[in-house]
Amino acid sequence: MTAEILSNQFATLDNGTRLHFASAGERGRPLILFVHGFPEFWYEWSAQLAEFGQDYFAVAPDLRGFNLSDMPADVAAYKARHIVDDLRLLIAHLGYQQATVVAHDWGGAVCWNMAIALPALFEKLIIINSPHPYLFMQALATDPAQKASSEYMNWLRNPGSEEALAKDDFALMDGFFNGMGQGEAAWFNAETQAAYHACWARGLTGGVNYYRASPLHPPTEKNPGPLQLNLNPADFQVKVSTRIIWGENDKALPKTLLDGIENFVDDIQIQRIPEGSHWVIHEQPERVNRLIRQFLQS
Repeated sequence: MTAEILSNQFATLDNGTRLHFASAGERGRPLILFVHGFPEFWYEWSAQLAEFGQDYFAVAPDLRGFNLSDMPADVAAYKARHIVDDLRLLIAHLGYQQATVVAHDWGGAVCWNMAIALPALFEKLIIINSPHPYLFMQALATDPAQKASSEYMNWLRNPGSEEALAKDDFALMDGFFNGMGQGEAAWFNAETQAAYHACWARGLTGGVNYYRASPLHPPTEKNPGPLQLNLNPADFQVKVSTRIIWGENDKALPKTLLDGIENFVDDIQIQRIPEGSHWVIHEQPERVNRLIRQFLQS
């Protein structure tokens, strides 16, 4: 028996941003918040909403810039602190003081920052294939292999990338799911593709603006990116109980990004899935659900 998913819900936050979200389960139960990455939307978490809505109030928002949520025109509106603020206000809007947070890709980048800045908001944090910001900054600045793996970020930052992504009925976008996996992705079937195409047709500029607003990208002659950051590792400590699920066959975010994570998180455990790609949530939803459940019960 799985929980019914309700979409087409909206929250107008105290900062004026209007977010769309889907949910499953009864409000008043413990809140578990699922935060998507690029180029996804709440639908990424369908299997998790159905599972955890049985005993939690499970909520998956569309982040600002995605799908049915507001899409500010200003690139600066996509800096991490604004997305963190959206999530903080969403938790309050839903009537909660704390949440367990599960996050992937860009959602993970935002939620690492939120856990560092606002640890009291968290019961627990579960990160799936999203590097700790300080370790990612170091890798982009010093590791040639990571620079090469992340070169797509600079392409996405360029003017007009959203038009290129939309060309030929989102052929490049479909390729993210197929090419970054292990060949043709079995999970990316016609129904799922149709859902994503409908999302992408609403606009891609917001999602691409996450890359444009971030200093974390491979350095170039014109934009040194992480090379100009003078960051203190002491400012990036995570005091929240954290579990990481990592598909180790991730072409963009290799498992080496986990090296040294224990220096930044007091309470950390890592579950590695050697054959899992960046899209392990889609590839192995039951396994991901089981790993999340184990953490919640520990």
